[in-house]
Amino acid sequence: MAGVTTAVEKPAAPERRARRPLLSRVPALVVGCYLLVAVAGPMVIHYDPVHTSLEDRLLAPGSKVSGGGTAWLGTDGLGRDLLAQIVYGARTAVLIGVSAVGLSCLVGVLLGAVAGYFRGAADAVLARIFDVLLAFPAILLAIVIAGAFERSVLLVVVALSATGWITFARVTRGIALSVRERPWVDAARVLGVPGRTVLARHVLPFTAGPVVALATLEFALVVLAEAGLSFLGIGLPPSTVSWGQIIANGKEYLETQWWISTLPGIALSLLIVNVGILGDQLTARYGRGRPD
Repeated sequence: MAGVTTAVEKPAAPERRARRPLLSRVPALVVGCYLLVAVAGPMVIHYDPVHTSLEDRLLAPGSKVSGGGTAWLGTDGLGRDLLAQIVYGARTAVLIGVSAVGLSCLVGVLLGAVAGYFRGAADAVLARIFDVLLAFPAILLAIVIAGAFERSVLLVVVALSATGWITFARVTRGIALSVRERPWVDAARVLGVPGRTVLARHVLPFTAGPVVALATLEFALVVLAEAGLSFLGIGLPPSTVSWGQIIANGKEYLETQWWISTLPGIALSLLIVNVGILGDQLTARYGRGRPD
């Protein structure tokens, strides 16, 4: 009986192994679709996302508009096409997410690598900066910065990067502290290789995997924070379409015209969830960047 059971169960194992890689690719495919929509969507959508048409306000999904077209996802309280707003909102989310994460990554990796490899005063100063900035909640500091100046895309990127670089610096510093004690680094020092060259060629490459995984997770947080700032009305200017603004514009119509807030909310949630899963997969794959 044991032999029969084993013979029956063996064919199912490859099938389970085949399903797992397929399911694990779903987050990457979803994120890829969002990126495609963000890049190519505005070239396909011929509606002006900020054009108001009071004749077409509060139309249900699939309704005909006064110009003869179809509002596939309906319109908002000012007659703006919701599909166009969601597509342009995707471009805004990706642009701000990539810019903020890129700036945070650049600053954090450079400071963390220098502090972890050279130690000394640089490490001590960076540790004090960590203590000061970590005393403020990241979103609260972003709200203060965004609310203190005139609204713009650049201001939002700076506000969201104000504390985002700390995580990159801490991860990079930990890796640099570990790698600097490795035999090949000692050999490079003995041969008289300059410190900056050792750092660039023998230390920084080990940070690539963990930094990419961390950047993916940070991207999800940045997109969510940008939507929150826009929802509060202190993020992007009115001329820039944001999912947070769309959701805020439809909150007074939730009982009747539910699609105004619900559909961009679903788009935002799907992106956040899939980016988060993708980030977890990358983190599990690359771990903490151990060079062993």
